[in-house]
Amino acid sequence: MSSSAPSSAPSSAPSSSLASSSLASSRSSVRWTKDPETKNPLTKDLWRKDAWRNLPRLQMPEYPDAAALRSVEHNLEQLPPLVFAGEARALERRLAQATEGKGFVLQGGDCAESFAQYSAESIRDLLKVMLEMAVVLTFSATCPVVKIGRVAGQFAKPRSAPTEIHSGQEIPSYRGDSINDLAPNAAARTPDPQRMIQAYHQSSGTLNLLRAFTQGGFADLHKVHQWTHNFVKESQAHIAYRDIAQRITEAIAFMEACGITSQAVAQVRETDFYTSHEALLLHYEEALTRKDSLNGEYYDCSAHLLWLGERTRSPAGAHAEFLRGVHNPLGVKCSADAKHDELLQLLDLLNPHNRAGRISLIVRMGAENISSALPPLLRRLTKEGRNILWICDPMHGNTVRAANGYKTRSFQTIMHEIETFFAVHRSEGTWPGGIHLEMTGDSVTECIGGARALKEANLADRYHTHCDPRLNAEQALEVGFLVADLLAKHQKPHAETAKQAAK
Repeated sequence: MSSSAPSSAPSSAPSSSLASSSLASSRSSVRWTKDPETKNPLTKDLWRKDAWRNLPRLQMPEYPDAAALRSVEHNLEQLPPLVFAGEARALERRLAQATEGKGFVLQGGDCAESFAQYSAESIRDLLKVMLEMAVVLTFSATCPVVKIGRVAGQFAKPRSAPTEIHSGQEIPSYRGDSINDLAPNAAARTPDPQRMIQAYHQSSGTLNLLRAFTQGGFADLHKVHQWTHNFVKESQAHIAYRDIAQRITEAIAFMEACGITSQAVAQVRETDFYTSHEALLLHYEEALTRKDSLNGEYYDCSAHLLWLGERTRSPAGAHAEFLRGVHNPLGVKCSADAKHDELLQLLDLLNPHNRAGRISLIVRMGAENISSALPPLLRRLTKEGRNILWICDPMHGNTVRAANGYKTRSFQTIMHEIETFFAVHRSEGTWPGGIHLEMTGDSVTECIGGARALKEANLADRYHTHCDPRLNAEQALEVGFLVADLLAKHQKPHAETAKQAAK
């Protein structure tokens, strides 16, 4: 097949918007042309989609069979793209609007997708809770919401150590289902490139289902009452949601009486939903990178948005080199330990033209650190004039080990980090552009707290994650209501500030 990436879905498919010091010294003068085959100011090398192979790489598996790896990469290169360049461009436009305070990002999904837990029901239930949260945010805060799933590609995970001890034996760490198996033995943990093929086909099936749900009637606002989960139907969050759903139903009935129907207005009967994952396994990402047939630009067609993790975002590393040449919108994870100068180097590399919508900075600083670490970073990048979409990840800086051995996160701590994120932006007169959650539509018991006040003793009841603890559907919806309240309170002073700045 052609290596070109279609700019939009073919007509037979449902239409969807599913998308070093030397460098610091040259920052002000480095500007790339539109052609992605340009020089890296640090390495002086032209960009090619395989140039990352010549640079230091972190968190990448060592495959024992090089020939098998090459065969898998070749097979992936022949397969159709999972997403389309036009969808990625549409997402970037939405993110640019959010950067300007005209939208809010809801990004959520599994810590790590699983081959074993893959089902139509799990995909549907994740979409349900994200639709519920988006309705709450849009209705309560009167703000457009950009929905992005951690789905259809989130199969590889960075780890703090390459090995672990199990039953007295040292074995390779589990790195996600696209790399090795969770079973605790050396054979299962040996990286197997064939798993990338399985990850591709599962991602393809997930995307097909998401497109059908979001464009085929499931996301129609007439069905707003049907998105609820049975196990949360009498929770406080659901009672509040039911009230909003009824008011939406009444508003739709009024519009229809005025002749504004779902048949005439697509936004009533369908919605946009985009996909994202960490661009960690570069063999997979390179193989799914295509040149767009319309403009000749390269897109990583494994997802609409890719992000750089906290452990792999060095400007001198392989991951940054790869992502600088693809034209998808990008995320960058950022902890409290991030060095400001290094982040500026990275922004120069990834977004030399300072294009709004290209970069989302996903801050994961921890509830204890965000109040001291975020303000100086926010001021520095604002002073530099950088177009940044600021997103809060309140999950990764707040993971603890419970007394019974389970990894968990506290709902109260998660909300504290989100509240501080909003408070800092309110103080600085900037826009809090979104939240990034590890969550599921299932009734798991992995995070403590929330309306049902889950305790550490409850963790063993339904602890199903392959990696880190996730909010369940009820907890996620509760976050949605609390964030909607924060967003509504933030909007009025932000709008007044923007109005004054425009005078």
